[in-house]
Amino acid sequence: MKIYNTLTRKKEDFNTIEEGVARIYVCGPTVYNYIHIGNARPIVVFDTLRRYLLYKGYDVRFVSNFTDIDDKIINKAKDENVPFKEITEKYINAYLEDTKSLNIFEEHTIHPKATEFIPEMVKFVADLEEKNAAYNVDGNVYFDISKSKNYGMLSKKNIDELKAGARIEAGVEKRNPLDFALWKKRKEESEPAWESPWGMGRPGWHIECSVMAKSILGDTIDIHAGGEDLQFPHHENEIAQSETLTGKKFSNYWMHNGMINVDNRKMSKSLDNFFLVRDIAKKYDGEIMRLWLLSAHYRNPINFSEEVMEQTKNALERLYNAKEKLERLVEVANDGEDAAIVQAIDKSKIEFETAMDDDINTADAVASLFEIVRIINTEINETTPRAALQYAYDNFILLADVLGLLYRESEKSLDSRIEALIKERNEARASKNYARADEIRDMLKAEGIELKDTPAGVIWKKVD
Repeated sequence: MKIYNTLTRKKEDFNTIEEGVARIYVCGPTVYNYIHIGNARPIVVFDTLRRYLLYKGYDVRFVSNFTDIDDKIINKAKDENVPFKEITEKYINAYLEDTKSLNIFEEHTIHPKATEFIPEMVKFVADLEEKNAAYNVDGNVYFDISKSKNYGMLSKKNIDELKAGARIEAGVEKRNPLDFALWKKRKEESEPAWESPWGMGRPGWHIECSVMAKSILGDTIDIHAGGEDLQFPHHENEIAQSETLTGKKFSNYWMHNGMINVDNRKMSKSLDNFFLVRDIAKKYDGEIMRLWLLSAHYRNPINFSEEVMEQTKNALERLYNAKEKLERLVEVANDGEDAAIVQAIDKSKIEFETAMDDDINTADAVASLFEIVRIINTEINETTPRAALQYAYDNFILLADVLGLLYRESEKSLDSRIEALIKERNEARASKNYARADEIRDMLKAEGIELKDTPAGVIWKKVD
């Protein structure tokens, strides 16, 4: 398996620190608002990475934090005149609702909150200060980037140019315009704050992720991931402070997903093309969003539009139609085997794994899934033996589950009278008695059963 490492700008063989164990840290949301589709992309992409590693037999220790103390949170609490924890609890619960709709493996996710690790953060900063890599100015503590080896190595930024660009905005407290806050002193009595050797205050953003990753996963982790917009300064600063403190490599692999465009324009609040996951879910459920997010390679930009979502909705329906065809045929199949079907499924399975082993290429993996749909629609029918049908079904569902798809149960509960009518309609169509077939279709529609003739057979669903 190979992973594109942002640190080296090339694909590398994936080797974990401890054999069979993958330690992954993904930067999570700052919980002051609902998540938007830009937030959803790393959530879905790296959940799929985790699912594939589980499929390959790894013990995956997956951490995605909640930043629950930040200027934006404090300002929102002030605007709404409520305690800051009321804000963070509201949006953490909203996050969990939204990720449930996206079928995220939340039961396997460790979700630390920054405020749960304040003592560890204080110690981390104090230890940096002791190493002469941090300095206190009237209660504000800054990291001295001159103490960091190879600062800029992740983002490949030119440090001299960055210094020149930042000089105008540099505060008088800083020795260097690129030095960043490790600890911020409290500005007013009403502001949330914790005790520290430098007075009442709170941690800076960058220190939070370094401390939570170190505390839960260790000094060196296998994969650190997030959106490409986090490369600088957030991830760059994490590397600087963590490696300066421990003297060890912070993360062996860095993975970053590309951005989202809306109608082929960059998504931004200023362009008013900024969509929340829960707003999109009013028209397109989370599984459609998930399939859309996996339809492009994670490092490439992806476009959101009404047309694309409709295409994805239809694609997901094709997957479910194939699933339901197999379920229907398995129930009535005869015993026996079909080596050709098994070989065709195995070929698609190998193609799926090859795609996922190549830097989690979900676009090609999805294509392999649709190749199985083609096999189901063109090579499988009522004469296919049960063993081959079951093999096709088990592997189809297994691979779909790696992508977090096809988790809804098929509707099977029809009373015998309605089942008999569907059977009669099929027989009427076979004998070219289309008038009777249409009459039965209309009767069933009046009873809330909608029929759809597809290459995979007749599909039905209950409608309001």
